[in-house]
Amino acid sequence: MPRGLLVRMLEFLHPGPDSKSELLEALADAEQRELIEPESRQMLEGVLRMAELSAGDVMVAAPRMDLLDIDAPYDELLAAVIDTGHSRFPVFEDQRDNIIGILLAKDLLKIQRAPELNLRALLRPTVFVPESKGLNDLLRDFRSNRNHLAIVIDEFGNTAGLITIEDVLEEIVGEIEDEFDDKDGESGIYTLADGSQRVAGDTPIAQVNQAFSLQLALDEFDTIGGLVAQEHGRVPRRGEVVELAGLRFAVMLTRGGSVRWFKVTRIPKTEA
Repeated sequence: MPRGLLVRMLEFLHPGPDSKSELLEALADAEQRELIEPESRQMLEGVLRMAELSAGDVMVAAPRMDLLDIDAPYDELLAAVIDTGHSRFPVFEDQRDNIIGILLAKDLLKIQRAPELNLRALLRPTVFVPESKGLNDLLRDFRSNRNHLAIVIDEFGNTAGLITIEDVLEEIVGEIEDEFDDKDGESGIYTLADGSQRVAGDTPIAQVNQAFSLQLALDEFDTIGGLVAQEHGRVPRRGEVVELAGLRFAVMLTRGGSVRWFKVTRIPKTEA
């Protein structure tokens, strides 16, 4: 009882936060007083933000989804897997909105070793979730069902987009780094299997000029991400494409309100 009384007195003298904004201010104050690390504060704020988001807020919209056609030849499927670099793909039949299953990239290799295998037999069941499903609930489902990808449907039952467990986790921890991320000052420009380039959004414009033999202005912006955003009128979202100086900049990944990675290809002269 005495301890309970002491706790109540402390709460009266130093009441806890009564709103989300006050809680965020308390986290910022804790960081300034070095009670928590900056990374811890960012993760805690990510958890608070995630509680207000739904699948529709984070999903990759349907027009920008990378899908595989169940009737496509093996070489075409393999090329799509190599080109996009995803580990999981929704598979459709007849039309894009008719998704019949999920194919793991590693399962596609089984056909190469055993051509008699039927691609349909390799498909995993599709998980469908409504746009309104909260990210907290979705993350719980991902963990309990051991699924990593779900198809998001709108109120009419049509495909609205897709969402992965990585998309949800990145709302908490930020971008999940991969093997292409810069390490120890290495170049932010990489050549992909199809001959296109993967370019980090924070790559200096001078480096882009050198890699692509361009003469982009260096006055207003230091990075290619800033220049592309200025050309587009805003920061482009994942899957959007911006054409600049004879190049197509397709957004592969965004983080914290900026582009993390572009896929860059040259515009054919006939189109230009």
